[in-house]
Amino acid sequence: MALEPGTLGAPTGEAVAPAALPLAYVLPIRRVDDGDPVELTGYLRWLATRVAEVIVVDGSPPPVFARHARRWAGLVRHLPPDPALTGRNGKVLGVLTGVPAARHEDVVIADDDVRYDEAGLRAVVHLLRRADLVQPQNHFAPLPWHARWDTGRILLNRAVGADFPGTLAVRRSVFLAIGGYDPDVLFENLELIRTVRAHGGRVAAPAGLYVRRLPPTAGHFRSQRVRQAYDEFARPARMAVALLVLPGMAAALAARRPGLLAVAAAAVVGVAEAGRRRAGGRSVFPPGTAALAPLWLAERGLCSWLAVGQRLFRGGVHYSDGRLRLAAHSTRALRRRAAGRRPPAGYARRDRVAAVAGDAR
Repeated sequence: MALEPGTLGAPTGEAVAPAALPLAYVLPIRRVDDGDPVELTGYLRWLATRVAEVIVVDGSPPPVFARHARRWAGLVRHLPPDPALTGRNGKVLGVLTGVPAARHEDVVIADDDVRYDEAGLRAVVHLLRRADLVQPQNHFAPLPWHARWDTGRILLNRAVGADFPGTLAVRRSVFLAIGGYDPDVLFENLELIRTVRAHGGRVAAPAGLYVRRLPPTAGHFRSQRVRQAYDEFARPARMAVALLVLPGMAAALAARRPGLLAVAAAAVVGVAEAGRRRAGGRSVFPPGTAALAPLWLAERGLCSWLAVGQRLFRGGVHYSDGRLRLAAHSTRALRRRAAGRRPPAGYARRDRVAAVAGDAR
């Protein structure tokens, strides 16, 4: 049996692992402790048999960095962030270090809780034949209560467009030609997507390309509620809708018409269920997850007002060791910035040859 993601050891039996994909996998990481080194090391070991190179850009404190270096020696390319780079978003600094260091054109960028399988990696390679950036779709597995709660967000986003995952894939030549992306924004994946589009690049966001994501701890989940609501300053229309949720609930209660809340909740569940059923989503989103979408929406309404308070009175939302004010640049601002830069070579091509083809699931 072939080795599965997130396990240790070599494949057993007579099966032979497939040839490595011509792909670089960039993992920006920063840990103040070792977390779960066994599980992550198992995943890295599996990746090393499936892709041509795995690059871990490690911004951890020196003692943790040293332990990682010993643990992953010979398994990955283990690099510190480029000291010449400056910026407040450590993940972006890791990406700005790792993508230029890659030796392959196709590059996956992923958070440390993302767990690709082989089909997902092959689908990314296939899609990068005709796109400059690929935006997969995450799903949580396993599903503790807080992951089910947050799945409501995923389903609503899928129903009206696409959810933003903890992983993207990009053509290295395009990334270098556009000069990377801003390391001083909070919503870094949206910033990269908008930057590629602003330079004329093509983004593929297949709703059926599912990539597993490990759920955070309940404590980490709680700590991220306001920060994730703050992201929506980059999408003012969505922020405006979120800010109307609590006043709308209060108005219905003040008018003694709780039935309106029941109707609204049923409508939200219906929208989320449409997102669950889209592009074969029932295979990864269990029945009942849509039912939590109204609770998630109410929480987002509250946290959006808290995010406004953070922006007005604290100068931005807490991030790492400081605060970030800007969620992401608008598409218009990025297009103005891109106007003075020559479009990257190859943007007009739609027949780029890839060594391995595979269909998005």
